[in-house]
Amino acid sequence: MSTPYVASLSYFPVKGAAGTHPDEAALTPAGLAHDRSFMVTSRDGVFRTQRRHPRLALVRPAVSPGGELLTLRADGLPPLGIPVDTTGPRRPVDLFGQPFHGVDQGEDAAQWLSEALRAPSRLVRVPPEHARVTDGRTPGTSGYADSCALHVLSRATLDLLGRKLAEHGAPAVPEDRFRANLIIDGWDEPHAEDGAHRLAIAETELGYAKPATRCAVVMVDQHSGRRDGPEPLRTLAGYRRAGGGPVAFGVKYAVLRPGRIRVGDEVDVTAWGPGEV
Repeated sequence: MSTPYVASLSYFPVKGAAGTHPDEAALTPAGLAHDRSFMVTSRDGVFRTQRRHPRLALVRPAVSPGGELLTLRADGLPPLGIPVDTTGPRRPVDLFGQPFHGVDQGEDAAQWLSEALRAPSRLVRVPPEHARVTDGRTPGTSGYADSCALHVLSRATLDLLGRKLAEHGAPAVPEDRFRANLIIDGWDEPHAEDGAHRLAIAETELGYAKPATRCAVVMVDQHSGRRDGPEPLRTLAGYRRAGGGPVAFGVKYAVLRPGRIRVGDEVDVTAWGPGEV
């Protein structure tokens, strides 16, 4: 087996929107700094997702290093700079039926996002007292991510999917469809991440939580903001159903020890175990 290493890093400041791809990032107990720290909701607080609002992919957010300023960009709209509010009134929000709170980021952000998504929307930020506990084999915390702090995929896993798609006469899909935080290269076997139960990367440590289950978001073209199905979900369903249930592709991890992660850092698997798929 080759020496595995971090091939890419991505974080997504606004849940469902486009990502940022730094050469290095701080890893906090809730994941990469600023990852899913903002969320777009309906007027009544229900989170918006690419499942129903694929135009979210066209929103390109950027957060200043200290988190004080959020800038939103999208073609056809003027950029909007939003001084981030962490002290304003809390609003109840709904994430997969679970109740949380968010700090509303004001009327300018709401109007801009409503126009970008063509649906009445609000923008909230995770409040400083957010104390979410995530599930899985290793519990942890996260902001507004679907579940755990980090989503990890390997290049070998992506390459296998590409070969499966080609066998079906379907074109390859770009890796940004899967919106992973870390892509690891150097594992020879596809889905090695399924059994990598403890990872040490530079000064950080990750603990395996659960498989990453897949939905219609992987059928959304992240550059056009349009659903482009049925692939790759149809092909994945043929060989990656977790226990005959949902499609699983990649792994979710909890953060056991925070620190900094850089592209090129070696990945040391300190504990292997059985996969769940």
